[in-house]
Amino acid sequence: MKTPEAVLKPTLQLQRLTREAFAPFGDVIELEGARHFPINGGTTERYHDLARVDVADEGGRPLVNLFRAQPHALPLDIAMMERHPLGSQAFIPLTPCRYLIVVAPAGELDCTQMRGFWTDAWQGVNYAKGVWHHPLLALDRVSDFLVVDRGGDGRNCDEQTLPQPWRLVFAESVEIPA
Repeated sequence: MKTPEAVLKPTLQLQRLTREAFAPFGDVIELEGARHFPINGGTTERYHDLARVDVADEGGRPLVNLFRAQPHALPLDIAMMERHPLGSQAFIPLTPCRYLIVVAPAGELDCTQMRGFWTDAWQGVNYAKGVWHHPLLALDRVSDFLVVDRGGDGRNCDEQTLPQPWRLVFAESVEIPA
């Protein structure tokens, strides 16, 4: 039985992350379907140009970081979003991990335009400059990510509290690969 709180809380349906569905918000970083070719005498396969790194505004420079995300339990409610108006931000899992993504178009935050996704164990994402997103939402266990984003002068992180929490729900019954 649903509690009165659950009935009144708006829900955001999560769908499988695909390049096509995520395109308005940035890039999906994955091997499947990527342009690739052999290098180094055929000993290595290069998967080429997987994301548009956009960090040059106001003299910015690329930063390479490691983020360690704490796991979240389901069901999950979100209450805030953030954006980086001066640069893109890419998250690439270092080991297979399940995580959720919540995004909204750049500009003024419009909760009715939020989209939610679940990843397979190896997909990364690159949020385009100015796209609203929720901070990392790892599932199951502590998860490490390689993060490429912007360093330099200028304010590059805006946070906004949502008018009310949103409950993340799966659009269909899914078994997220681990």
